[in-house]
Amino acid sequence: MAGLSGQRRMERRWGLLMAVPAILGFAIFTAGPMVASLVFSLTDWQVGGTPAFVGLGNYTELVQDELFWTSLSATTYYTLGAVPLVLIVSFAVAMLLNEKVRGLAFWRTVFYLPTLVPAIANVVLWIWIFNPDFGLLNSLLRQTGLPAGQWVYDESTAIPSLIVMSTWGFGNTMVIFLAGLQGVPKHLYEAVSIDGGGAWRRFWHVTLPMMTPTIFYNLVVGVVGTFQVFNQAYVMTEGGPNNATLFYVYYLFRKAFRESEMGYASALAWVLFMIIVVITFLMFRNARRWVYYEMAGAR
Repeated sequence: MAGLSGQRRMERRWGLLMAVPAILGFAIFTAGPMVASLVFSLTDWQVGGTPAFVGLGNYTELVQDELFWTSLSATTYYTLGAVPLVLIVSFAVAMLLNEKVRGLAFWRTVFYLPTLVPAIANVVLWIWIFNPDFGLLNSLLRQTGLPAGQWVYDESTAIPSLIVMSTWGFGNTMVIFLAGLQGVPKHLYEAVSIDGGGAWRRFWHVTLPMMTPTIFYNLVVGVVGTFQVFNQAYVMTEGGPNNATLFYVYYLFRKAFRESEMGYASALAWVLFMIIVVITFLMFRNARRWVYYEMAGAR
């Protein structure tokens, strides 16, 4: 500070002053609750009672909890299905919207609108679509002579139905892909065309490599988001049928706010945090093999 001019010292003070609300907000509403939940995870605490220290007892109990493994399995199944499907659909739509066609602004708005609908309203809409008696999906199938299904009301089709439902809100992912596509240098396409390459070669040798950072970003965000899926299980299925959609965060919610086992729920939260950290770390390590950064000039 001593070597700075008066103007720079004033700018630094004002900068620190403006950052105080954000720092306090993080400390009070994020860091504080995280530390508290870590402490609670080491206790046997029923809401309304006195916490009793049990060390790693909650984590030991997790390993022996059948519903813990069921919820982790259901969440992993949903993630492995929903993330690739959303990436493919949103990337395909973004490529279509990147072309110069009539009514482009209208179509961009249409595809993005579902993301503006509140999450609960989306779920309620899909409850009607999936209704086995008078739902839109079964009505269309009956009109075409195809067999109707039970969808989220059947154990074997519950998660696949929710995976299909996940494509409804691909607008945010699509917009990010669209921004990435518009940043691909045009001269690269021209070079491929001069060499006699067609649409497929332009896609394979230019579009796909240049879009790998955007694909990687959407992949990480998608995996983290789907591991925290909650609304569908809470509103549509309540974890059923037969725990088929007992997603991890819904199981955590049930332990915390229905069974009042805050210590056990905190342990569940920290295990989920560590799972996401490990998966994200592995994705970043693996990204070196396939993500291309133009400015770095290397993978």
